[in-house]
Amino acid sequence: MPTHTPHTPEPHIPEPHTPAAHTPQPAGEAGVVWSLLTGMYAAYETGDREAIDACLDPEATIWDSAVPGLLRGRADLERVRAARPAPVPGGAPAETGVTAYDPVAEVFGDTAVLRYWLRVEFGPGRFSPELVRNTAVLRRSGTGHWRIVHLHEDVAQAGGEPLPS
Repeated sequence: MPTHTPHTPEPHIPEPHTPAAHTPQPAGEAGVVWSLLTGMYAAYETGDREAIDACLDPEATIWDSAVPGLLRGRADLERVRAARPAPVPGGAPAETGVTAYDPVAEVFGDTAVLRYWLRVEFGPGRFSPELVRNTAVLRRSGTGHWRIVHLHEDVAQAGGEPLPS
């Protein structure tokens, strides 16, 4: 008798869109942590390392999509930053923008969990975006400030491939 193998559908990857126009923003304290996270990516786009680091707990752990091991704290993050190659004119496409979207945010007292997508654009020219599934865990300090204590990145669609004209 033949064995029936149930069909496993392909994982759903959200349609690439202009996220800000389509993403409902979380309300209340979940909105506060979402705002911190999107502010961190805005700082990333402008190269403002100080503003990025203000969003991260100094001992934050990070599963960075470009690094195989778990980053443990600011010193590991600085080593990864220092090792990233600078864009070369005429070389591989460079990141031209990042947008976090489709958040699922929950707050449990002084802990928050965010699940969201990150779209990374490349240029110059026409290149496929990178789509990254992310989870961030944040903790609220005694002074009421939220900081990211863990960030996990998982590339669902590699980007930077030339698109047909």
